[in-house]
Amino acid sequence: MNYYEILGVTPNSTQTEIKAAYRRLARKYHPDVNPDGAKKFKEISRAYDTLSDPKKRSQYDTLNGFFKTEKTHTSSEKAEEEYRQKASLKSEKTKQSGKKPNHTDKKFSDIFGTIFDTPKQTKKEPVKGKDITTDITITLAESVKGTTRTVNVVHTELCPRCNGRKFINGAKCPVCSGSGEYSIHKRINVKIPANVKNGSKLRLKGEGGEGQFGGKNGDLFLNITIKGNSNISYDGADILYKVPITPYEAVLGGEITVPTFEGAVKLKLPPRTSSGQKFRLTGQGLKKNGKTGDMIITVSVEIPKRLSDDEVKLYEKLKKLSADNIRENILNDE
Repeated sequence: MNYYEILGVTPNSTQTEIKAAYRRLARKYHPDVNPDGAKKFKEISRAYDTLSDPKKRSQYDTLNGFFKTEKTHTSSEKAEEEYRQKASLKSEKTKQSGKKPNHTDKKFSDIFGTIFDTPKQTKKEPVKGKDITTDITITLAESVKGTTRTVNVVHTELCPRCNGRKFINGAKCPVCSGSGEYSIHKRINVKIPANVKNGSKLRLKGEGGEGQFGGKNGDLFLNITIKGNSNISYDGADILYKVPITPYEAVLGGEITVPTFEGAVKLKLPPRTSSGQKFRLTGQGLKKNGKTGDMIITVSVEIPKRLSDDEVKLYEKLKKLSADNIRENILNDE
């Protein structure tokens, strides 16, 4: 078992790089966040326990034939070293002869040193991961009661093999093909609260792209879209409800049952109810800011689509009995 491959590092990696690799993998495979990662987490912990201890790491490297690559001097480094040796020898001779140092030589030496000095490696600042945005469509009933959804999110993370360096031993990383990162699909169960509004944006902290160099993960944003319903709409916390009634219910009045997402409610119609007449049911609306709205019902008189022969005969009898012309004043403004 290659502990370096498990952590995605190399025998030349520093203790800081090993620690960073372990933290990144631990966040991904810890059983508390990934129930399927228990086995992988044990391997990561075992590898880190060995490589984080200089003594254990040395013994491990010796037993398994891992050796750090010695740094070779470039031609410029050799030239610098030769020049420094000559300059030192010349300076010593100058002191012995009692001559003053040549300022031109000193100036040239400073320039030469500036050219060949290796710049210090700056510490990389933490970078927050990218935010991810996705759309979710729910029904009107789900928006009132609340619901859950499973969201498939594509995460882009640093390659665990090359740790984002793209190359291993001078060749492209075989895991990420030299890109330094790889994409994984993650399924997240999302709880959508009750009374959510159309166009709302929900934020899941830390469920976005992975942060780099110790930076925080990005966030996941869910854009909520509610499917339209021709019979129901909203006005703030009030529910606007269109309810059909039969001709005999409109004429005779009486109590009718109105289905809602929270169960059926009763509505008492007065005799001779007109189509388009409105009724308010107090406290049957949405809960918003600690208050509950109302349900405003607009009735419309509709003929049932399925009529029996007896019902048709009764309508024919009603036609003969009716003496009122309801359209005689249609052109009058009064």
